Amino acid sequence: QMLQERGFTKEIIESFRLGYAPNEKSFISTPLINKGDYNQAVELGLTKVKDGASYDMFRDRLIFPIDNESGVVIGFGGRKSNEESAEKYAKYLNSNESKIYRKERVLYGLHQAKKAIVDSKKAILVEGYTDVITLHQGGIENVVASSGTSLTKEQIRLIKRYTPNIKIIYDGDPAGVKAALRGLDLILESDM
Repeated sequence: QMLQERGFTKEIIESFRLGYAPNEKSFISTPLINKGDYNQAVELGLTKVKDGASYDMFRDRLIFPIDNESGVVIGFGGRKSNEESAEKYAKYLNSNESKIYRKERVLYGLHQAKKAIVDSKKAILVEGYTDVITLHQGGIENVVASSGTSLTKEQIRLIKRYTPNIKIIYDGDPAGVKAALRGLDLILESDM
């Protein structure tokens, strides 16, 4: 319901498998410990250990599962659910890098965007999760995001499998402009 209050449709919530992690210390940790999946949860950054106690990394956050190209969840992103707490804590958190999740080799939304990228013969590159989702909801589905990491050659190679054409739409702030110019150089170096 919180996601729908933020303007996301039921279809978008289901397509991107969006969720919410409640503001509880061990909502995820306790069941994972009980199932015997504790070590994997720590490795993936879902659970942290401090002073011998386990606690959830993602608390009071909107959860964005991060898929690989095939649609298998390999990591998570979490955004603070309200602006007040986002000022006090990190606004965004991502899963730890692991054997299966390497940020520089993943584009958020690629699984959902592949067909639209091929059909339109271009990819639109944006900065973050909500940018991708908002555009998808508006009917623009050939959109992917580098999600908190500078655009990498590996990410460009992923796009190149589907199209040689990329449009960059980053924020107009100094950081966004700088990232867009750096990304443009990498894209041109890759004959795109």
